[in-house]
Amino acid sequence: MDDSAIEGRVRFVGGLVFDGSGAPSVPGEVVVRGDRIESVRIGTRTEPEPGDRVVDCRGATVMPGMIESHAHLTFPSAVGHLDPSFNPPMDVSFFHHMPTPDEHLAIAERNARILLDHGFTGAYSAGSLTPVPTEVRLRDRIAAGKVPGPRMRAASFERDNNPVRMGPDGPAPQATGPDAVREFVREQARIGFDSVKFLLSNDDVFFVGGSMVTQYGPDEAAAAGAQARESHVWLNCHAQSPDSIKLAVRNGFRSIYHCSYADAEAIDLLEEHRESVFLSPAVGVMWANVHEGAEFGIDEAMAAKMGSIASLDAMTRLYPELRKRGLRVLPGGDYGFPNNPIGRNARDLELFVSLFEHTPAEALRAATFYGGLLLDMPVGLLTPGYLADVVVVRGDPTKDIALVQDPDNFLAIMRDGRFHKITESLPSEAR
Repeated sequence: MDDSAIEGRVRFVGGLVFDGSGAPSVPGEVVVRGDRIESVRIGTRTEPEPGDRVVDCRGATVMPGMIESHAHLTFPSAVGHLDPSFNPPMDVSFFHHMPTPDEHLAIAERNARILLDHGFTGAYSAGSLTPVPTEVRLRDRIAAGKVPGPRMRAASFERDNNPVRMGPDGPAPQATGPDAVREFVREQARIGFDSVKFLLSNDDVFFVGGSMVTQYGPDEAAAAGAQARESHVWLNCHAQSPDSIKLAVRNGFRSIYHCSYADAEAIDLLEEHRESVFLSPAVGVMWANVHEGAEFGIDEAMAAKMGSIASLDAMTRLYPELRKRGLRVLPGGDYGFPNNPIGRNARDLELFVSLFEHTPAEALRAATFYGGLLLDMPVGLLTPGYLADVVVVRGDPTKDIALVQDPDNFLAIMRDGRFHKITESLPSEAR
């Protein structure tokens, strides 16, 4: 790892360039100065300057770092660190031996580094596991350079809308109604979260038919939207039922997760608001439940009971249509469970190609350019003035999208103009 500040420029030369826009990869050169991209040249080379650090990218592709749109960095399972005690509905004993806040922060820091190791230089949270502001601490420690990880937006734990809230200390009363919703948004904004998460619909994981149960009324959703604007935070939501999706769109929710059962009216509404809404289907976790859960007790019968088989089938029919309508659909697969650990996040891109009718370049654009828009940061494109979040991938992922799933294929990973990784076999010298 070489995370020190770099004097002068870094020139990535000799390889292909995928700039994040969705255009084909072409031979070119990317130049970084400080924490910014200085230039992107196609077919020509920059005049050298004394002190340039030259990275030879022959046989590789230079591209923006990927951005995880549905991050759960406080979930306990990551590659090499599986924790079956958080595996709902099979096992939730994690909540009976909760880590201390510092221990949970250490888990989140480990997960952040693993995500960065796998080529993800940005992460938009889909919700904290507990009410403790671990993600706020993590975001700020990464930004300050104290720990390695992707730049991130932190999200609150998800608010259910049940008058009895279940927590690590057992059931506790919870107010419902517009005033309670407003207070929740205000409180999470005061704590320092960038976005506030709502469980607008329930889920089949919790009870059969739960995904079609809408948990908030129009007055409560409107209160959430109004308070979010007043408190200058974004709203995210778990929404599967048609009514919950419509509530989210009509009340300014920024990121909608799953969206599996959108009906014709919801699809039309999404298309009407396609410039203000982002969708993260979380196809990764559904695929893992249907095909890779047996080791952890999720056999075919359990996957059906959890709704995963029906949801995966519904997504496979819905998302090609949303793609045709110009919706911003992003990879982000609910990683952090033992059968779907953090670090496998890039598999979503292959599922976008195999299930959602994306080309590899379209899937990469969704994971880079759309991700930058979601973060509302100058990242996700290789273009002058943007932050230098750059990766070098062996081969051409616009031809073989599976290349981004192997961390060994990332020959270099740069965030903010600093190398998190540069492979020894990748020629690099000062000139």
